[in-house]
Formats: sequence, C-alpha cells, structure tokens
Amino acid sequence: MAVTNNEIAVIFNRIGDILEIQGENPFRVRAYRNAARMVQGLSSSLAEMVEQGESLEALPTIGKDLAAKIREIVTTGSLRKLRQLETSVSPGVVDLLKVPGLGPKRLKLLRDYLNIHDVNELENAARQGLVRQLPGFGQKTEQNILRELQDLQHRVRRFLWAEVEDIAEQLVTYLRKQPGVKKVEMAGSYRRRRETVGDLDILVSAAKDSKVMDAFTAFEAVERVISKGHTRSTVVLRTGLQVDLRVVPQVSFGAAWHYFTGSKAHNIAVRVMGVQRGLKVNEYGIFDKRGKRIAGRTEKEIYDQMELQWMEPELREQRGELEAAAAGRLPKLVVGSDLRGDLHCHTTRSDGQNSMEAMANAAKTLGHDYLAITEHSLHLRVARGLAADDLLAHCEAIDRLNGKRKGIRLLKGVEVDILEDGSLDMPDHVLQRLDICLGAIHFAFGLSEQKQTERVIRAMDNPNVNILAHPTARLIGKRSACRLDMEQVMDAALERGCYLELNSQPQRLDLNDVYCRMAKERGLKVVISTDAHSTGQLGYLRYGVAQARRGWLEKGDVLNTRGLTSLLKMLQR
Repeated sequence: MAVTNNEIAVIFNRIGDILEIQGENPFRVRAYRNAARMVQGLSSSLAEMVEQGESLEALPTIGKDLAAKIREIVTTGSLRKLRQLETSVSPGVVDLLKVPGLGPKRLKLLRDYLNIHDVNELENAARQGLVRQLPGFGQKTEQNILRELQDLQHRVRRFLWAEVEDIAEQLVTYLRKQPGVKKVEMAGSYRRRRETVGDLDILVSAAKDSKVMDAFTAFEAVERVISKGHTRSTVVLRTGLQVDLRVVPQVSFGAAWHYFTGSKAHNIAVRVMGVQRGLKVNEYGIFDKRGKRIAGRTEKEIYDQMELQWMEPELREQRGELEAAAAGRLPKLVVGSDLRGDLHCHTTRSDGQNSMEAMANAAKTLGHDYLAITEHSLHLRVARGLAADDLLAHCEAIDRLNGKRKGIRLLKGVEVDILEDGSLDMPDHVLQRLDICLGAIHFAFGLSEQKQTERVIRAMDNPNVNILAHPTARLIGKRSACRLDMEQVMDAALERGCYLELNSQPQRLDLNDVYCRMAKERGLKVVISTDAHSTGQLGYLRYGVAQARRGWLEKGDVLNTRGLTSLLKMLQR
C-alpha cells in the first residue's frame, strides 16, 4: 500500500515540533511546517509521483533535501531523520505535545525553566503553582493545563476524519479486489462523517471460500494483528489507527450496515420502535414473533419496517431524525455540487502557497463561478498580513486579473483581525472598497463568555463586515472553542445582515454540526468556505459539506449556493 500524503505530513510536523522544542533555527522549523501544510493540501499522491519519477522539487516549499526525504518515506515507510530526532529527546517530551494548548515554544520554556520532561512532572509542577510563574503562562493557563491533563487521562486517541480518508479508501479498494468478495462498505463514525473517528469499521460480504481475512491482515499498512477469525478480525495500522473487519451474509448486510453505522442512540431508538411493533431488530435483521427474518438485506428494508424514510448516515444521531422521517420531513441535504464558489482563501501575498492566478485556475477547474481572495490583515504578522496600502494595491491586482480572465470572478476581500475591543484591524475607508470582509478572532481566545460575545458583536456592528470566519476559533484536539453565547451571536448576525462561516479546514470544521442546526432553525445563512492556503486545499469544501449535512443544512441554508449576482446582493448591508 502506498504511503499517504497525510502520513508524510505527520512526519514533517513531528520533526518541526522536536526541532522547535530543541530551539533550532526557526527558518528550519518553518521549512518543515510549510512542507507539511503543502503536502496535506496537495491533490495528487506523492507516492504516485515518486513511483512515476516526477520531480518533487517543482512543488512549492519543497527543495532538494525535503524531496529526498519524501522519497525515503515513500520507499521505506519511515524517515531516518525523525528516528534520530526522537532518540535525542525523552519520550515524555513527545507525549507532552499531546496536551492541548502546549506548543513547542511553551514546552521549551517548561524544560528550560522547570526541567520538565514528561506529563507527570508537568502535573506536579502545576499543582505546586510553579507553572504560573513562567513568562507567558499565569494562573489561568496553569489551571487550563491541569484540566487538560485530567481530560487526557480519559481521552481515547481519535483521528481527524480527513486524516483517515486516504487509508479508508485504499482499504476499501484493496478489499474489493479480493477473490470472492461481493460487497465492501465503511460503517461507524467514519460513514456518519463525524469530525473525528476512533477506529474504522468495515463490512464485507464474501463467498465462503474467500480468503478476505488473510488479505486483510496481510494489508501492507498493518503493523499489528490483534485478532483474526472467520467473521471478524482486528488490526492496528502503522499510524496507530485500529480497523475492525466483519464478514456478514448478504441476507443480513443491510441490517449489519445499519447497526454498525450507528449511532448507538439512533440504533436503540430504532430497536425500541421494533419492540413496539412486536419485532426484534439487531445486526442480523428484523425478526417477527416466530423468529422469521422479514428484513435485513438492505438498510431501506429496516426503515420500511418502521414506516420511516431512509435517512442519510450523517443524520443518525438521535436528534429528531426519526420523528422527521416518520412525518416525511427529512431535509434534502446540501451536496458539493450545490456550491457555486468559495469565499475564503489565501495566496502567496499573505501566508498562502500559490499565486492568485494559480488559485483562480484551480477554482475554475473545480467548476467555481467565483472565488474570494481574502488575505490576512496586518495584525496577524505570523501570516504576513497586509497593511491598508498593501491591501488596496492587492485589490488592483485582482481587478487586473479579472480583466484578463473569463469563466471565474475573483472577489476582493480580506480576513481582518477582530481586535480585543471588537474594533477591526483595517480602516473603514479600505473595507468599503472590498466585495467581502471576513472578521476573525486570531488571539485573546481566553476572554470570558460575556467579553468574547461583546467583542464579536461589536465587530459585526461595523457595516463592512459580511461574515464571521471560523466563529469559535477552535482547533480540534488542540484548542478549545472560545466561550461565546452563540444564540446571542447568531441573533446579532441576523439583525445586522451578517453570515457565519463553516470553515472546511479539517482541524477547524467551525461551525460544528450543532451550531449549524441552530443557525438553520433561526434562518441564518451559513457560508461553507475552505480557508484554502494552496490550490489543493480548495478541495476541502467536501469536509465542510459533510459537516453542514450533519447540521441538517439544505441548499437554501448555504449562502454560496447562490449565483454571483445574487451573492453580491446578499452581501450588501
């Protein structure tokens, strides 16, 4: 099995983490970080490029040294450089990177000032009140660290959905090619498109003499076989991801697919409905009082017996979907082809990896009618944000490109920092000349709910703001959501003619599904954008669409399903 782009990105990020902890040259650290981000956003497979002898050095941020490392990873499945670095630091230091809120810079301070090298030493220092005394920490940070350490003890390792997408597709393709295999489908939280997955569940229907279990346990990415049987096997991949494979008869496939897709609460509710009808519902099918199987070959048969519409897997969370199905009121969920454009992306003018023209070409290839170019404002210096004059000059460049190109319209925009007092990091006279303005929180994440809510609403008071970007500023597994009264924020957005973004970056997916549903119920339109920093990341819209579907959003609930003329009209305040 080919090494995935995500596996290569994980290795480069890990190297960057260790180098930063060791206090290495920041330019060297940044090289690995940039390479990891480029790899994750790349639409083509690096393994295939290596196999076909294509030049890796032609890729953005990839020089001769990094290209050689990519070839080594693809060829051997690992990287000697990373193994050397991991032996140069204690294993406990690497484990500390799993603590949300503790980046390499803070870990270096903990090591240099308090000689902390593992989780236990960190907890002891925090309980003794030593951590708060370090520069840039404080009492609140110390308390947050203790809370995160406690949560970490009970947390099962989970993977971003996007992190396992490639391997899941490879597994399904691999298994479908095996002799005697009739059907292969993904189940579990992966099929429901949850933000994160703890493991993968795969169902197979196969002939009795099939050797599918032998093929599964021999899959190239398998690091350890936990169990192997005739109907079920469990393995752990080299990424640490556990995969369960179950072989089920065709007559029960639909019932098993429904059961193992979940959610548990949804399944229980369906089972109760069956009991009320004198039926037994389980993973083998639906059985009447005499024990005769009356349904189970397809999922539709399961729902038909309950007098329900078949429902999309993303809805199966026991949040009213059964009642809606019984009444014939299930939403017609938004799909990727409904989107007409993308309203949030970055180019090399700030912290993007590709030129404006390259982004426009890629967006046009995807079938977009429009693409908003929204560079960062000056306050976010780490992202090479633009000052007012630079942004105006950039807008002129957008106008010139629009004059030369046909088939796609570039919108002039900015992702402007919302300062702590709610004001914006860009003069109004500049914002007035743009097609679109995204307000975003990039710092001061720890404000109280009241102050953070007031900050956001004050920003939306500015008539130039159209969209609140990644509203809660969370990073899944790394940074908790800002404390916001989302009902108050949504009501304020409606009153002011603003919209909320569903940011499709896999580590953000912000708004979450619950907030998407809340927006829908209020009649507040949501924008599904990629926040793309490379041409490859423009394809991230599929992650945002999946999140929107989990939030019951339909085509009419999403702003950028409109054509250009309608969109520009709706952006006017």
